[in-house]
Amino acid sequence: MVADRVNHLLGTGYNANQMSYDLARLRRNGLIERRPHSNTYILTTEGQRVALFYTKVHNRFLRPLLAADKPPAPAPLRQALATIDRHINGYIDEARMKNAA
Repeated sequence: MVADRVNHLLGTGYNANQMSYDLARLRRNGLIERRPHSNTYILTTEGQRVALFYTKVHNRFLRPLLAADKPPAPAPLRQALATIDRHINGYIDEARMKNAA
């Protein structure tokens, strides 16, 4: 089942209801379309553009940035990334506290 494969990739619980919700959102936003008379979907032209954009962002920006927190990256860069990470985690924690209130 597809939900089992996604669950394995994410490493978290992912059930059929979540999959149905995600597919509906992707379809509503014009990124996928359902094939007639089947339970399969295909990427639209816009969906291909979005997928390519995020792939390029990951490969050209996120992967090198995430690797920069380990040697042989310069120590000042690693320290700056640690500071950014600390601040982002602080903002996330603060947002969660406000939502809980």
